[in-house]
Amino acid sequence: MADTMNILNNPFLNKGTAFTVKERKELGLTGALPAKVQTLQEQADQAYGQFKRKSSQLEQRQFLMTIFNTNRTLFYYLMGQHIVEFMPIVYDPVIAESIEQYSEIFTRPQEAAFISVDDQDSIEESLRNAADGRDIRLIVVTDAEGILGMGDWGVNGVDIAVGKLMVYTAAAGIDPAQVLPVSLDAGTNNEKLLNDPLYLGNRHARVYGEKYHAMVDKFVAAAEKLFPESLLHFEDFGRSNAAVILEKYQDKILTFNDDIQGTGIISLAGVLGAMNISKEKITDQIFLTFGAGTAGVGIANMLFDELVREGLSETEAKKHFYLVDKQGLLFEDTEDLTPGQKAFVRKRSEFENADELTNLEAVVKAVHPTVMIGTSTQPGTFTESIVKEMAAHTKRPVIFPLSNPTRLAEAKAEDLLKWTDGRALVATGIPAGDIEYNGVTYNIGQANNALVYPGVGFGAIAAKAKILNEKMLADAAHALGGIVDPDQPGAAVLPPVSKLQEFSQTVAQVVAQSAIDQGLAGVTDAKKAVADMKWEPKY
Repeated sequence: MADTMNILNNPFLNKGTAFTVKERKELGLTGALPAKVQTLQEQADQAYGQFKRKSSQLEQRQFLMTIFNTNRTLFYYLMGQHIVEFMPIVYDPVIAESIEQYSEIFTRPQEAAFISVDDQDSIEESLRNAADGRDIRLIVVTDAEGILGMGDWGVNGVDIAVGKLMVYTAAAGIDPAQVLPVSLDAGTNNEKLLNDPLYLGNRHARVYGEKYHAMVDKFVAAAEKLFPESLLHFEDFGRSNAAVILEKYQDKILTFNDDIQGTGIISLAGVLGAMNISKEKITDQIFLTFGAGTAGVGIANMLFDELVREGLSETEAKKHFYLVDKQGLLFEDTEDLTPGQKAFVRKRSEFENADELTNLEAVVKAVHPTVMIGTSTQPGTFTESIVKEMAAHTKRPVIFPLSNPTRLAEAKAEDLLKWTDGRALVATGIPAGDIEYNGVTYNIGQANNALVYPGVGFGAIAAKAKILNEKMLADAAHALGGIVDPDQPGAAVLPPVSKLQEFSQTVAQVVAQSAIDQGLAGVTDAKKAVADMKWEPKY
């Protein structure tokens, strides 16, 4: 009986009613299931019918999580059939609600590893227990200090790691039995959580400094020891730690920080797509990033590297960038600059009115950006007057309000088109439907990291790459930016989510080939390596 229940309760092995009569006999399942043997498609149709009957998106997510917890094959088969509809449910924006309510609705840990800053001697044991003998090739780890645009959500943030891994499998085809979500619980500064009797994480202020970094180092060492062929994907770490951790490890192990590098890749891909449409050169653009945190600086770095690759000197390339944060334009003497911000500061002597450049509108009037990217989490800050001011000085303004979830977006795509008389080239951080304006149907690209990180990570793993470097990331951005149809009226700057699986394969092959070309791979045939590793949801 124990073995029977183990099979039915193991989401990696369970087929539910799809076990054949022969399998039921062999596995000791005779009489443990109703008589009818269903096909995978019949199970999927049944599940989708239930999904559609749920009254809210959060309920739909909880229902899908029940399937995920019960039968991974069915979950991914179903998601593959409804990827556009399911993406916002299993990931952003609905995952934000799930994170906020994680402790209240907790039922299962979803095969995650929970590591506590207060029990660092158990880190290796925790990883081993969670993996349960599985061949782990991909780890998504978060300390949840910077969840989406929501801030510090402590142990609740493990949901973001689970969600990221779902997208990896659905988009690129990594075997769900080979992934591991990890929560680094360093405490939380979220008073709401600390005062919530149901909160499941460490009930103390967030730990920083030496003790925190000791936890990260022990985690990395244990992960490398137990899972030497794995990619470590860091997700939603706070501004003070994210870049520090990436810089420490990116040249030593196979690692990736989605907030810094993923956001950078997708933004570069979107800008390249916009250039294909406008027929302009990227080296002629003036870039303004509004929100100079981890994501904003990551975007600036990726775009800067592209300008250098296109032939500009580093000094010349730097002149094309303006970073605006809550203090206004970042200058050399701005207080509390991060190392990443310091690379892009301006001199006050460049401006006659430097002291007045304390808000976005003043900066836009002063510098006339041609590309404006928002990662500020400040809703509605790309106002009509700012957008019209920008559009007055460039033929095709490129405007990406990337903050998410929906309530934190800097602007709506519809407004940006209206305020620019249809000239704006827009990408958003959250899904946006087609927009009809002046007889043209505008497709709005979603600058969602989900379009790029699955292919990047999968390609690096398939290639058995030693590291994941800037050249591989840039090659991924070019692969994405080159997929759009520039001559279609209202064309999107990025390919649609409906083709996520298709272009994830393209990106994976490009990244694997880049690793091979640089002598950083453990394989010689990129296409074969990607194809051999791809998992399909079938019984």
